[in-house]
Amino acid sequence: MITQTRVVFRRWDNGDIIALFPDLEEGEGYCLSYEHVGQHGGADYRIVHDTKPAKETEYDNLFEELSSIGYNLRVIKHR
Repeated sequence: MITQTRVVFRRWDNGDIIALFPDLEEGEGYCLSYEHVGQHGGADYRIVHDTKPAKETEYDNLFEELSSIGYNLRVIKHR
């Protein structure tokens, strides 16, 4: 069985997309995140309050980039 990684895609006001991995801790109180520029880093999951949900057409390039480096993603929505 292939393990899937849960991911939440969010959009900044400037249109950039960030992927948040709520199950992958990146330091105390932070989750792993990924953006085209800067790539992997830690992010406070509360960033969801500063961003908007990304539509599939907005995050598809980032989804493909993450898939190409080995992620098997399961997209979830922030509640």
